[in-house]
Amino acid sequence: MSCAAYLDGNARPKSMCRAKQWTDEVENLYRFQQAGYRDELEYKQVKQVDLIDKWPETGFVKKLVRRDNTFFYYNRKRECEDKEVHKVKVYAY
Repeated sequence: MSCAAYLDGNARPKSMCRAKQWTDEVENLYRFQQAGYRDELEYKQVKQVDLIDKWPETGFVKKLVRRDNTFFYYNRKRECEDKEVHKVKVYAY
């Protein structure tokens, strides 16, 4: 991701593809998309936060605030099952 994408408050992705296999990045994208956000960048823009709660052991997202101000709490371990991986959208900026 380029630095310009972080500076621009309205950064939009240039392209999107679906995940083919599970990775740590796909796991975190899965969690953001479950909560109703495109990715970490959109979450930070909408919620006006700099830090996101993450599990120190794994680096996975721990807690997200949805747009309706309810919370999603996630486990330390993988939550995106193999059958769900193809549903995760990976954006390029």
